[in-house]
Amino acid sequence: MSAIYAIAPDKLVRLIGTPACPVLVDVRTDEDFNADPNFVPGAVRRNHGNVAEWAPGFSGKTVVAICKRGQKLSDGVAAWLRHAGASANVLDGGTEAWAKEKLPRVPASKLPKRDPEGRTVWVTRARPKIDRIACPWLIRRFVDPSAVFLFVTASEVEAVGERFGAVPFDIEGVHWSHRGELCTFDAMVEEFGLGFDALQHLAKIVRAADTDRLDLSPEAPGLLAASLGLSRIYADDHEQLDAGMLLYDAFYRWCRDATGETHNWSSHKAKSKTKPEAGA
Repeated sequence: MSAIYAIAPDKLVRLIGTPACPVLVDVRTDEDFNADPNFVPGAVRRNHGNVAEWAPGFSGKTVVAICKRGQKLSDGVAAWLRHAGASANVLDGGTEAWAKEKLPRVPASKLPKRDPEGRTVWVTRARPKIDRIACPWLIRRFVDPSAVFLFVTASEVEAVGERFGAVPFDIEGVHWSHRGELCTFDAMVEEFGLGFDALQHLAKIVRAADTDRLDLSPEAPGLLAASLGLSRIYADDHEQLDAGMLLYDAFYRWCRDATGETHNWSSHKAKSKTKPEAGA
């Protein structure tokens, strides 16, 4: 029987990748996690044993607690979270139900080491345009919502990464970069196991816009134009990233929900009433 405060996998998966996604907290035991070291996209790990210590940090937030089967472990954690002022549910059926539905999962082995505050830290070239905005969007929406991004002089990316424990991306000679005709966004979608159809569609648009192959996707010129426009509006890279998050939110939702919808001015005209025939 489902818990009183529960959300089904098919409901949660619709929220993942959107700004409305709750905070996802994986509270599986070490034994359970080691047996299946994969995350529901965007989830972070917390120790259920000291939930009373970390629960207050989620006060005022919407949270979904995740354990192996969605029973006593996540149910107890969710109760503590509600006590601390959060709106908390559990994932119905836990990670077992998620895996059974064959929903995307992020391999823990692909995630960078987190900093003392539990965040992944990334570094890339300053003045981002397309890939260097798309990748942070992907990471924050599907991998680590609290991820930190550092934008530095191109020649200093790797050195800054080594000195500050940040993972370099979208530069030559590093793991997270272009691969053949694929861009960095493609590489991240694949390696993070994010097999959402909408992301596959979005990846094609990003690739076309980022590699000057606009013929690959009719939407690519629009993404290119919007990206270059944002780069002219914002001198600060983080302000540009914040604006770019909304841009990619919109493109993702179009890829997921609206590709079949059309729009034209005449379709919104009021329908003319048929005049009655004379003598009717």
